This record gives sequence, structure tokens and C-alpha cells, in this order.
Amino acid sequence: MKWPIGFYRMVDVLFQHPLLTLKRKISKNDAWYLVLLSFAFLSFTDPEPKGEYLQKGHYIVVAAYRLGQEKYMENYVSQLNSSGHHSKFGYDAGRKFYYIYLDYFTDFDESIAEMLKARKEGGFDRAWVRVMKEGYGQPTTTTTETKVNPEPNTSALVIHEPKPVTEEPIKKEEPVAEEKQPEPEKPKEEKPTGTPPLKNANVLFYLYNPTNSQPIEGEVELVDSDVSRLIKKVKAHEVIPMVDPKNKTGKVTLIGSSFGFRKVQYDFNLNTIKPDSLPEHIEWKDDKYIIHFDLARLHRGDIETLYNVYFFNDAAVMLPESKYELNKLLDFMNSNERYKITLHGHTNGNARGKIITVGPSKNFFELTNDVVNGSRFGKRAFGSTSQVIKDWLIANGISGDRMTIKAWGGSRMLHDKNSNNARRNVRVEVEVIED
Repeated sequence: MKWPIGFYRMVDVLFQHPLLTLKRKISKNDAWYLVLLSFAFLSFTDPEPKGEYLQKGHYIVVAAYRLGQEKYMENYVSQLNSSGHHSKFGYDAGRKFYYIYLDYFTDFDESIAEMLKARKEGGFDRAWVRVMKEGYGQPTTTTTETKVNPEPNTSALVIHEPKPVTEEPIKKEEPVAEEKQPEPEKPKEEKPTGTPPLKNANVLFYLYNPTNSQPIEGEVELVDSDVSRLIKKVKAHEVIPMVDPKNKTGKVTLIGSSFGFRKVQYDFNLNTIKPDSLPEHIEWKDDKYIIHFDLARLHRGDIETLYNVYFFNDAAVMLPESKYELNKLLDFMNSNERYKITLHGHTNGNARGKIITVGPSKNFFELTNDVVNGSRFGKRAFGSTSQVIKDWLIANGISGDRMTIKAWGGSRMLHDKNSNNARRNVRVEVEVIED
């Protein structure tokens, strides 16, 4: 094999060095070997990495690059930062990888929580935690000097030999690969550090009958107390975040209701309720606040409106979605045999108009072929709607002598008959006359 002329000159210079010519300790063949060894050492030495080495801690890693891929790495960091992230990169000398990371933590549990958040909310579905231990991943190469003492008046050749890099083995860690990242360790269950304030916690509205302690289906209205504005209606017995009224005072009104029961209202200030001094109807249990509403049954003189009983147009025939509230009325009548009620019917005005009533088949929720067509004035028309509710209760086992009907027509309208709220004038009210 023919070598470049510079190679032969290097061999000749090395061979003529005083140290190598001293007593013929190193032959010319040995010099050739040293030169070849020097070339091999220079060829397989890793280039100096860019940036800083990773220190001890826990890193939220989203990408890994090898030496020589610095251009791609820096482009990706720039792309992440231009998207609003604060990513950085660091070098792990132990594994000889660059890691692009979003954040750094000293606590393992905190790093796992943030990594899972980056996967779920940040779109980094392959993010993982790189754990750097004390002294691991840092450059540990040192140099020592081996001197051969020459004869007087001769110079010495100093040979620098690199010590091999040693790494402390890491237990139970999978090797990093770009194609597949190791699964993170399962985060430890976080213990609550204290009871959060009501306005920052989950809440459950518990409606119940105080006479038998049984839960009641119903709903709770959340009202901004400052301006008397309905914020939201929620179902009872469901866990939800506490609703923020977003007003200056923090005052909120809660109204628990269920048909057949008296409403219960609470007024309080979310900013002043403290976990260590809760009102008697509020308790902290199983990582949520429970607000109790003890709803008492209606009594003599109470009036409840059947807001959720609907009728076909120009008909005393109920829509199928009315069944839910009708069943609550039926439960109410069955809860106490002494209950007697009056059904008050109201219309939007007293003009004469057509009215369709239930036929002989007694189908209360469909316009069947045997419905009866007629024409009546307002009072008589809504007497028909009250009558169909009474007939349905009788069909379900309630004695007819426990119910009376009062048709008011349009004499007790809540709104002007030509206004946007005119529809609310059409209603049936239930009054308890005996209990």
C-alpha cells in the first residue's frame, strides 16, 4: 500500500527523535505502529458536544439526538420556542445523547405529573422523564503523564494516555432509543396537603327527605346574588366544580327544588367560607364538599307549578316528555292519602278557539284517530287541560274525590299576552288544600 509523502516524513521524524534513538529502545517498525495508533485514536475520538451537560435532576424530555445531529436539534428547539414553549437542550455524556427538554425538576413525583400533563395537554404523547443521578452523564475523562527519563542534555517525549470513561451502572433503567421511549414509572398517589376553599373545589348537591333520609331527584339553581341572574342549573347528586359567580362580592344563591317538596334556598359568600368553620349544611368528605338540602313535603296552602307538563297545540293532550313531572305528582299523592289538591288552569287570554281533547281510547300522550275536536273559550279550554291531568291521575289509582278543578282562563296572566313571555301564561298549578 502506498502512503502519502507526509506520512513517511512523520515516521522519519519520529524515528530520529533522541528518545527513540536512545540505545535503540524503539525500532523503526515500532514508530510505524505508534503513528498508525495515533491515526486510529484521532479517528475514533468523539467530537466535543455543544451546549451544557445535564446536571442531577429530572428532565421532561420530548426528543433525543445523537452527536452530529446538532443542526436538526437546534432547528427543533427553535420550532418549539416559536410555538410558545421554553425548551432547552443538554448533553448526556453517559449515553452520548442530546436531550431536548421542556422543564427540569428536583422532585421525581412532580416531574412525573408534569410529564403526564405535557402528554395530555401539550400534545407530546411520547414525552418521558430522564433521571440524571449524581455524577452521571458528566465528562470524566482525565489525562496522565508518563515520562521516560532521557540522558542528560536530551529532551523528553511526553505521551498522554486517556483514561477510559467509566459509568456507574443505573439499575432498572431501559436504554434510550429514538424509536421507542421508555415508559415512565407510575406516579405515587399524591396525598392532600389540606382542604381547599369551597370556591376552588368540587361540590355535590345532596337533596333528601328529612322524614326518611332518602335522597330525592331534583335540581339546584345557582344564582348571582349581586344581580339576581341565573348562572346555571345542575342536577342533584352529581360531582361538579363549584361555579364561580364572577362578581365583585363572591355572593351566590343556591336553590334546591323537586316537585312535591318545598324549595330550600342558601345564600353565602364564597370568599368568606373557611374549611375550618363550615355552616352546618356543608361538609368536606371524600375530596369534595357536600351541600345538604333537606326538602320538606308541600303542606296546606302551598302552590306548585307544573312547569314541565306540555300540551300539543290547541289540544288538551299531553306531550310524552310530560311523564317525568306527572310521575312526581303521582308520587306526591301516594306519599300521603290525606292529600287533597286543586288543579288551577291558566291560559293566555280569553278568546274563543278550537280545542282537541282525549278520545275514548284514553291515550293521554298521542293525537290518536279518536280525539275529539271542539271549540271553547279560554276558561273552558284550560279547564280541559286540568281535567286531562286529573283523568291521568285517576287512571293511575288516585281517587277522584281527592282532586278538584279551577279554570281561570286569562284572568291571572303573568305577562302581557302579546309579549315574548306570553307562553308562560299557559300553565297548570297544584294547590294543596288538605294534608
